[in-house]
Amino acid sequence: MLRILVLILGTLVSQAALAQTVRAPDFDRLAGNSRIVLMPLDVELFTMTAGGMTEPQAHWTDQARGHLLASLRRREAAMDTPLIELTEQDSKVAELNHLHGAVAGAIALHHYLTYYELPTKEKRMDWHIGADTDWLREKTGADYALFLFVRDSYATAERKVTMFLAAMLGVGIPAGIQIGYASLVDLQTGQIVWFNRLVRGTGDLREAEPAEESITALLDKFPRQ
Repeated sequence: MLRILVLILGTLVSQAALAQTVRAPDFDRLAGNSRIVLMPLDVELFTMTAGGMTEPQAHWTDQARGHLLASLRRREAAMDTPLIELTEQDSKVAELNHLHGAVAGAIALHHYLTYYELPTKEKRMDWHIGADTDWLREKTGADYALFLFVRDSYATAERKVTMFLAAMLGVGIPAGIQIGYASLVDLQTGQIVWFNRLVRGTGDLREAEPAEESITALLDKFPRQ
């Protein structure tokens, strides 16, 4: 999946932090006394080979997940809404996370890239998670769920050599790409009411400070009560 995203979005990474928040047409702010359940973070880090193939790195992924989660915990008070941390990884939770990744990828493709716009959407942020979410509302007592999907890749030594040789020929090759999606889902309807996308060729989620900056970008203009 990451390789496909790199091919589609590779032309964008030369820009800075490409974060852009969108909201559903009928959503302005959180209702008073709202509660948000934080879904298990969908995070994976990779190395990128000379040929552009990606290989998962479990240790890096664990580091990144820890840094991102710590950052979310620190900023909970600033979000003005309690976060209920969902640590369970049963099949229903995993399925919901998987569905979110698929829907978020579709939003990034069809909502942000003009060439792939869907005429039926008419540029409206009108997307649903594609599954029943009311059970999660009953289970946690939350009104909304916050999903975070992050993929990050880093060049191997061989790819860096390839980049150097390509640069000598005037060809630019990215060292890696950081892709992140943040979605706020209304658990009563399954509608994605707020969405943010981050795409860039910089950042290192293996370190605490850059991971903090990534969370800041992903939660830019997060809705308040």
